[in-house]
Amino acid sequence: MIKLGLVGEGIAKSQSPDLHERLGASLGEPVRYDLVDSLGVADFDFPSAIQRLRAKGYRGTNVTFPFKEKAAQLADIRGEGAQRVGTANTLLFDADGLRAENTDYTGFISAYRHSFGHQPASDVLLIGAGGVGRAVACALGELAVNCIHILENDATRAEKLSRDLNAMGINADCVTPEQAQQKVSDWQGVVNCSPIGHINHPGCPIDTTKLGAQHWVFDAVYIPAHTELLNAAHQAGAKMLSGVDLFVFQGVDAFRFFTADRIASEQIDAHVIPLRTHYIEQLVTPATHSSL
Repeated sequence: MIKLGLVGEGIAKSQSPDLHERLGASLGEPVRYDLVDSLGVADFDFPSAIQRLRAKGYRGTNVTFPFKEKAAQLADIRGEGAQRVGTANTLLFDADGLRAENTDYTGFISAYRHSFGHQPASDVLLIGAGGVGRAVACALGELAVNCIHILENDATRAEKLSRDLNAMGINADCVTPEQAQQKVSDWQGVVNCSPIGHINHPGCPIDTTKLGAQHWVFDAVYIPAHTELLNAAHQAGAKMLSGVDLFVFQGVDAFRFFTADRIASEQIDAHVIPLRTHYIEQLVTPATHSSL
């Protein structure tokens, strides 16, 4: 039995237990995946919660809002994604210490390459500079991005991400909505990492009239699986990558880390597409579902 967990706030309806339990069952490895929800818990102490999981024999845990930055800071060892992004959504209890990984970073790279191969990301409009936006932006640095044009309501957050990306050698700048609308037809990628399009935040983050077959479009929102942005991209003939892809690939990457000493990666590979199909079908009509 592999004991795993998820630590976060308001995670009662997370799909992560289902994903990891399905993967384990498919590979003949029973998985117990428990939720540690800080919602409504007075004086919740994240380091103590992690220590309790380790003391109880858990292999590791996923981490979500609002503890990803703390997770990276707590770790003894940080993988490439955790180092580059500065946050972690996966913690492993290794003999050498607490290891932090960011599978939003690795999962986006895996999902992009699965769908688009070695197509360069080129010039990309990034909408939203929060946690997921930062992870995806760092991942784009590994995908032959030319420049990331950041569209974000919070100017301070946008400017910080732009500075940090440029310091990593990833070209980035900040754009206004008017600049984005004027230039988007000349750029190749459109990436939504804002909550706009979620069932609780309906709508579309940009005017889609200039989307065309020259674009590739990613929407981090996956509830619903077919957002207004992705529907417009489909109508325009653009290539698409959905939030379901990121959810599945980041989860599979976390499972790879959790089981590296027991299951070879090639055994896991065969289960990615069936999982993706399952969750797309489940999340098209998302009335009963919540996020990661």
